[in-house]
Amino acid sequence: MFLLVGLGNPGGNYARNRHNIGFMAADAIVRRHCFAAWRSKFQGQLSEGTVDGGRLLILKPSTYMNLSGQSVAEAARFHKIGPDQVIVIHDDLDLLPGKVRVKVGGGAGGHNGLKSIDAHLGNAYRRIRLGVGHPGHRDLVTPWVLGDFAKADESWLAPLLDALADDLPLLLAGNEAQFLNKIAQAVPVAKPPKPAQSIGGPDGV
Repeated sequence: MFLLVGLGNPGGNYARNRHNIGFMAADAIVRRHCFAAWRSKFQGQLSEGTVDGGRLLILKPSTYMNLSGQSVAEAARFHKIGPDQVIVIHDDLDLLPGKVRVKVGGGAGGHNGLKSIDAHLGNAYRRIRLGVGHPGHRDLVTPWVLGDFAKADESWLAPLLDALADDLPLLLAGNEAQFLNKIAQAVPVAKPPKPAQSIGGPDGV
């Protein structure tokens, strides 16, 4: 059994933020594989189902990004799921929009959701890194990730979420290279992002 975690911030104000692409991916997987309705559990929203006969739990922490580890650790402890069976989907500033990478362990790269999970669970879990691009300057990072995807982003965002949901069975079966290849074929090349214009944002990014 795997625990798949989509990272984001709860609430309608954040729903279309770049920082919430993990939530978007989790929703796409639940729809694609006809999982059970979301329910409140483990300080988050939980859905359960099967993918190719294997049980999968999907969690969207409701703690806000910087406390995500509380929710993830609680779910993992309850179901006796080790870090090697945890998969976290999150936004990544260091990848171009629409690019996807998979890795195990490593640093948090300044991502507060990953920092929190590392603190509660260690870092030996698998990560699906979804590129959202970088605004070009560190002072613009917060408004960039807490800004909504632009209309033009739909050209790569929708195909990415669809491919991720469709091809997830490959990743769960250990076929990481084929999983990434399938997504790369399905997602059009995106243009580099335009720099954000404003600075500022709430705590808990």
